Amino acid sequence: MEFQEFTGKTIDDAIIEAATSLGVASTDLETEVVFKGSMGFLGIGAKPAVIKARPKKADSLDDILGDTSAARSEKPAKTAPKAETAAPKAEKPAKKEVEKPAKKEAKEDAEPVVIDESIIDDTKEYLKKLFNAMELEADITVELDKDTRTLNIDVEGPEMGIIIGKRGQTLDSLQYLINLYVNKKSNTHIRVKLDTENYRERRKETLETLAKNIAFKVKKSRRSFTLEPMNPYERRIIHSTLQGEKYVATKSEGEEPYRRVVVYYKRNGR
Repeated sequence: MEFQEFTGKTIDDAIIEAATSLGVASTDLETEVVFKGSMGFLGIGAKPAVIKARPKKADSLDDILGDTSAARSEKPAKTAPKAETAAPKAEKPAKKEVEKPAKKEAKEDAEPVVIDESIIDDTKEYLKKLFNAMELEADITVELDKDTRTLNIDVEGPEMGIIIGKRGQTLDSLQYLINLYVNKKSNTHIRVKLDTENYRERRKETLETLAKNIAFKVKKSRRSFTLEPMNPYERRIIHSTLQGEKYVATKSEGEEPYRRVVVYYKRNGR
């Protein structure tokens, strides 16, 4: 993406404007200061700060993995709807996506599930072959939590940014592939969680910061803001972060994989 210009009273204001306009956190921006701005004399002749900004670039593994994101849905991905030229028909209001509170992963009195621990070694071997094909050096740690039926996988290495990909898309695709492999070999459904360099937690913090920045902009302008398409997990983070806001609310619109979160202003706090 090419650099775009953004303005604000200060450089910080311009960066917030860029982050909200581009739909990313300020920490995920490449910025260049064009003009620092000037206060003028007693406010007369003041000039806004000007910056150039664009989202940071990230490597991907499309050439190695192929279009794995398309395999994540049994149905073929829908194309974005074309703009209508005729007067639109009356439609029912979009249903607000209600995010249910996360369920406890395991009950205290639940008995551990019998899972063949050979799945740990099998998964390690599968990952070694996968990373060798990608020509990546990686140390793999696999732990099985029988109580929650979760296979926790952590990968470390010198080039982990490559397997994370743009906003974690490659990491999600890898997790999906591993999930297919594991559950094809197991008689019991196992949840797979793949992470590297604590990316999942860092991404959560980035989305929380983004949500707060956008909420501030919406409260100030009283105009709604639509984020880029996100997966259900990331949409829940946005909804949860802004759940207690008095003057801002959220809803989800659209169909997968183009479903987006809309942050809008609540009139009179309603």
